[in-house]
Amino acid sequence: MALDGLNDQTLSRRAMKAELLDAETERELAYAWRDHRDEQALHRLITAYMRLAISMASKFRRYGAPMNDLIQEAGLGLMKAADKFDPDRGVRFSTYAVWWIKASIQDYVMRNWSMVRTGSTSSQKSLFFNMRRVQSRLEREASAAGETLDRHQLREMISKEIGVPLRDVEMMEGRLSGSDFSLNATQSVEDEGREWIDTLEDDSAQAEELVENSHDREQLRDWLIKAMNALNDRERFIVRERKLRDEPRTLESLGEELGLSKERVRQLEAAAFVKMRKSLEAQSGEVQHFLA
Repeated sequence: MALDGLNDQTLSRRAMKAELLDAETERELAYAWRDHRDEQALHRLITAYMRLAISMASKFRRYGAPMNDLIQEAGLGLMKAADKFDPDRGVRFSTYAVWWIKASIQDYVMRNWSMVRTGSTSSQKSLFFNMRRVQSRLEREASAAGETLDRHQLREMISKEIGVPLRDVEMMEGRLSGSDFSLNATQSVEDEGREWIDTLEDDSAQAEELVENSHDREQLRDWLIKAMNALNDRERFIVRERKLRDEPRTLESLGEELGLSKERVRQLEAAAFVKMRKSLEAQSGEVQHFLA
């Protein structure tokens, strides 16, 4: 079922019209996709259970995300479930897919809740999706018993109820109660007031530092070229293959190509490094600074 360009009402209508699969048909489609990569079987399986994905997505509307985006994420979770589903385990696909759909939606909600990420550990996820509900229930129960809970007591009870550290409850409470603040907002109501972003320290390299670093790199490059030229052809070949390739070659492979033993290649490599170091030291007494 293609999701792009469709609103949530259209997606819901299409999903409700999809076929209902019995266990045997579902298993045959799962085998066809797993064993033969039959895309038609995958499409049929996904389409049949899109109603499940939409139903689960609707439960997350209270977090403020667009319903169509939630459905898109639910669909992605459904496809992941289909790709990883093993029909040999004897479990219905819908039962297996629920976890993947929920995980995909939760990840999306947490990624988009704030520009300052709320985190993605199991503890933080549990807090994010359950803290408000648990807090409301605890407050109702305390009120019915004629008790009043202060903020610390309430946090401790939430921590125990959800099974997470108290510090995580305090951190998540602060994140959920705050909102993103624009760095382009002015510090005062005056028209010429500075923006908050102007107060941030620029930790990027300054012009003088950039020029100096560029000069140092060029100087070191020249030194290395001269040091390489001090080697013979075989030594240059070994150094280039061992140190200058994205994927350095092994001593064994070089030995086979050069008709030498692994130990002999190692000795030639070590000797080449000694020559290069002497050449570099002769060119500048500052070379140790670059090699450190």
